[in-house]
Amino acid sequence: MSKTDFIRPQAAELARRLEEPRRFLQVITGARQVGKTTLVTQVSERAALPSRFVSADEPTLRGSQWIEQQWQAARLLAGEGGEQGALLIVDEMQKVPHWSETAKRLWDEDTRARCPLKVVLLGSAPLLVQRGLTESLAGRFELLHLPHWSFGEMQEAFGWDLEQYLFYGAYPGAAPLAGQPQRWRRYIRDSLIEPTIARDVLLLSRVDKPALLRRLFELGCTYSGQILSYTKMLGQLQDAGNTTTLAHYLDLLAAAGMLVGLQKYAGGAARRRGSSPKLQVLNTALVTAQSGLTFDDTRADRATWGRLVESAVGAHLANAAAAGDCELFYWRDRNREVDFVTRAGGSLTAIEVKSGRSPDVLPGMAAFDSAFRPTRKLLVGGDGIAVEEFLSKPVTHWVA
Repeated sequence: MSKTDFIRPQAAELARRLEEPRRFLQVITGARQVGKTTLVTQVSERAALPSRFVSADEPTLRGSQWIEQQWQAARLLAGEGGEQGALLIVDEMQKVPHWSETAKRLWDEDTRARCPLKVVLLGSAPLLVQRGLTESLAGRFELLHLPHWSFGEMQEAFGWDLEQYLFYGAYPGAAPLAGQPQRWRRYIRDSLIEPTIARDVLLLSRVDKPALLRRLFELGCTYSGQILSYTKMLGQLQDAGNTTTLAHYLDLLAAAGMLVGLQKYAGGAARRRGSSPKLQVLNTALVTAQSGLTFDDTRADRATWGRLVESAVGAHLANAAAAGDCELFYWRDRNREVDFVTRAGGSLTAIEVKSGRSPDVLPGMAAFDSAFRPTRKLLVGGDGIAVEEFLSKPVTHWVA
């Protein structure tokens, strides 16, 4: 099986694991519509290994007995598969009550019986999946996070140029609809945004004010790339909530792969956590699908296009941070600001984004350099690194 023609690097990684003789428990998480199911199906179909694919994402109520039934069927396949065993794939596992305890018991039974069954669990609610892993499956699994698609992946799969990627974002399922703007918008809103909020975010934790969470998401898309204090957010949202509630809801939206609130870089963690967040979408389609502006209108408005460019760069960095490649912050001191600050191991990188050529001096970068002595300082866009080049390479190329 050739691994070089997989578009997503995570597919090649999983393919290599399937070729190994030893059994494993692989957990794959990521936002809706980033290609988790497609990736695993593509790899399993090309592996010389009997496999069973089942999904808990159906109206019928699933329980621990259902998991056990599917696991037992896969064990029978493993018995017929020789030394290589078989593969069990369970999609949306987190929707089954007490799934982690059941998976732990069955996995431990296979360990004692030396059953050569390889298991892949998929989940689109990363925070809920993580809770199950830490509570029951500690030491038994490997975690693979699938971020939103990168510019390079969308370019390879659909032939998109930079401007298409900036406006239409990184949902592969929506890409064929880009030529029909109204259908594309409806798809993003009805098939991605609404199911994520209604079925994933509200599953993560108790949400006392669902309407406030929805309005916060809309506000975050409108102000992506901008720093807003929680007090200003409450004023915009016209709600009697509190800053703790907003911070919690931002965490839930981040866990669902939609919107993050970046914290200010500072010397101490406590100071970072107490700062006003910089709102950042993880996929620019979330901005443009709700803006009401056409591609041509957005492209013609220099300020709007500039904010979209910065959001795309921020999404590229934020997806890498979600995958564990780096930590991501912003920095501001009075009127001096650095758009993004990354920390990867001992390397500190300051990043400024410019959407056009500008002779302006960057006082924020100079002040940050004086205060923190970053390992490197990058200018993306303008006279610096081309936006297309920056988005075409993995974040680790620039910041590690």
